[in-house]
Amino acid sequence: MDLEKQPQQPTAPADTDVIRASDADRDRIADILREALAEGRLTADEHAERIDSVYRAKTVGELEPLVRDLPAPGGEPRAATGAPYAYGPEQAAGPAENLVAIFSSSTRRGRWRVGARTNAFSLFGSVEIDLTEALFGQRLTVINATSVFGSVEIRVPENISLRGSGTGVFGSFEVRTLESADPEAPVVVVNGYSVFGSVEAKPKRGKFITDLQDRLRKHLDKHLDR
Repeated sequence: MDLEKQPQQPTAPADTDVIRASDADRDRIADILREALAEGRLTADEHAERIDSVYRAKTVGELEPLVRDLPAPGGEPRAATGAPYAYGPEQAAGPAENLVAIFSSSTRRGRWRVGARTNAFSLFGSVEIDLTEALFGQRLTVINATSVFGSVEIRVPENISLRGSGTGVFGSFEVRTLESADPEAPVVVVNGYSVFGSVEAKPKRGKFITDLQDRLRKHLDKHLDR
């Protein structure tokens, strides 16, 4: 005699408080926080504090409160909305670029693609980051600058937004705040500290981001009119 099969009971969802967070989970929360900073929903200090908590979190339950008061990102990518800055498709989260100078110098300048995160560390040395000709693959760029008996200098074009905060211990940490008139302009945030050293971030006079998308559109229109 066949026994009647009992209906299988659905498995109860696991409690997010005990689910271990993955790297993808942390990166997703970090992306929401970066977007909130770019939109002015978070200050640089609030962003830095929450980002620190993101990468210390062990479970999904620890991550969720960090973005509970923020809207989820959505909609079309900015590059498809007709915005004047040609950011291109969003890049997958990857490791930060590291610029290190120990009793030496490290320089990043010219035409280069700047990532979402850059770490600059100077120990009895100097680091120079010049973004005036850089190509921004995203709207928000965060630079974590640390100087110990050394210097970190960051230069940005005049038509972007520059924000940040840091601490100088027997040294100086200066970010010359700049707000672009264009709400879609790139945002560079500089955080960190200096000990017996200096960190300086400011716009470079006379330098502007080239509007590549607008130039391309004009070039195509010119040829279509012929």
